[in-house]
Amino acid sequence: MTVLDGEHLTIEEVVETAAGGGPVSLAPEAIAKMQRSREVVERLAASGEPVYGVNTGVGQLASVPIPPDQLEELQRNVVRSHACGVGSPLSRAEVRAMMLIRANVLAKGFSGIRPVVAERLCELLNRGVTPVAPARGSVGASGDLAPLAHIALVLTGEGEAEFDGVVLPGGEALRRAGIEPLSLASKEGISLVNGTQGMLAIGCLELAASETLAATADLVCAMTLDALRGTPRAFDPRIHAARPFSGQSASASRLLRFLEGSEIRASHAACRRVQDAYSLRCAPQVHGAVRDTLAEARRVFTIELNSATDNPLVIGDEIFSGGNFHGQPLALTLDYMAIALTALAGISERRIDRLVNPALNEDLPPFLAGRPGLESGLMMAQVSAAALVAENRVLCHPASPGSLTTSGNKEDFVSMGMTAALKFKDVVRNTRTVLAIEALTAARALDCLAPLRSSEPIEAARKLIPKITADQPLSKEIAAVEALIAGGKLAGG
Repeated sequence: MTVLDGEHLTIEEVVETAAGGGPVSLAPEAIAKMQRSREVVERLAASGEPVYGVNTGVGQLASVPIPPDQLEELQRNVVRSHACGVGSPLSRAEVRAMMLIRANVLAKGFSGIRPVVAERLCELLNRGVTPVAPARGSVGASGDLAPLAHIALVLTGEGEAEFDGVVLPGGEALRRAGIEPLSLASKEGISLVNGTQGMLAIGCLELAASETLAATADLVCAMTLDALRGTPRAFDPRIHAARPFSGQSASASRLLRFLEGSEIRASHAACRRVQDAYSLRCAPQVHGAVRDTLAEARRVFTIELNSATDNPLVIGDEIFSGGNFHGQPLALTLDYMAIALTALAGISERRIDRLVNPALNEDLPPFLAGRPGLESGLMMAQVSAAALVAENRVLCHPASPGSLTTSGNKEDFVSMGMTAALKFKDVVRNTRTVLAIEALTAARALDCLAPLRSSEPIEAARKLIPKITADQPLSKEIAAVEALIAGGKLAGG
């Protein structure tokens, strides 16, 4: 069970819940904190003192007072008016991650909402009701308003949601799941839509996938290096101790371990080759830099998971209007990760080319074809990898500097964090495919060196990868290796 207290949610719990993991609940201390902050909101709302989003309009309309008998209508209208997302919906996993993170933010007790609001989000997760939230329409400040509003709509019995594999009107989905629609009280509508949970949910899920890719890249590179009769000497720990980046040292250590005991290596130990190409020799430096980038992203995302990103915030007996909903820390990090994974895919594609290109190696048949000329071998597999790398180079151009003024110039500098997240998701997918192509190509190259065997870790990976013995359509084989990578089966332990 995941128990939310607003302080200790982890990326692993987000990934588990997104995939449909165990039940979610609120910690008793979180409920007490929410009740205390709710009392402050109710007292200020009754006093008539203007409080943003409680008894005033929102955005550019913040100066418009709202009479007490219209406060609940204000919250319904906030949710309805903000639910203007467009395009294809976010995945079920992404929406579940958003709901979990949002419930945790509310559990911090700074939002001034009734505990029942966060409890209903937990109920949606526990009973398998997943709101339909279009992916596009957020500029990442005041957070991810549009996608969050589509989730909030379902809480009130509106919008659309998936239940038991069927998309239904929100009210019907709640009825079938045995959940009562929620009537929003003062401030609760704005508290459901203000925050960075869209970009953060995608970021957490894709970070976990990226960490798997970084680990996989080390093993796949080791396969390629051995197939090309390269040397592991560049991975000596003394080299990396002289430039002590932790990611670089970790990658070099793994590469050495994966290559230990290779018969192929022993067969050319006395060759006169002095050094390998950068895509092999500098793999620890490149893979390691990616690892360090992902480690920084993990730090940022962990902070954000347990931060109050609502506005306004109830602190003690006061309400403060601030800007914690602004997605800039995440937007920059998401852009940074997209650049890093583009490098990971790029160096992988260069290794693929060395495996198939007859001008770059003498020990393997041209394009790894069984009968070169009559067969094209894996010539086109490298072309597909090149196409994906080219696409990544477009996608990794940063979104975070691309602010556009919104809300009548009140929101005059926005983060574009959701745009960065959606682009990054595509970069992750492309990078996984490129690594799958390298794994498939390296396995074929190792087959060409039989009866020589590689190391135990490489041979274990090689057994999982489909064998290519003659020209054939490769799309299914590439997809099969992608699935192995996504499941961590080629990460090397």
